[in-house]
Amino acid sequence: MDKRLKAKAGIARRIVVMAILAAVFAAGSAAVAQEPAGAAPEAPDSARTLGLFAAAAAFGLGAIGAGIAIAHVGSAAMGAVGEKPEVGGQALIFVALAEGVVVFGFIIALMILGKV
Repeated sequence: MDKRLKAKAGIARRIVVMAILAAVFAAGSAAVAQEPAGAAPEAPDSARTLGLFAAAAAFGLGAIGAGIAIAHVGSAAMGAVGEKPEVGGQALIFVALAEGVVVFGFIIALMILGKV
């Protein structure tokens, strides 16, 4: 039962950290996006805005997914290397495969930005 409480506390902590980061990024983008005084406001280009959000989501979610995958695969790989040192090369390959997820997210984000 104690492990479940620790797991729930860890998840709650992650959610709070992600919410704080989202608030900081939202506040920062609002401050940067302000128009200079006296400038006529333009109508927002919704297709461009959605494209930018899609690119950010592709890269951001790919990076988060890769981080989670590397955390699990890396810890399992280091445990395997601790028991049997000759599997170190194979363990490194599995970690690199998990890292490839963020590379694919970055490529997709660049492709989206090329269309916007």
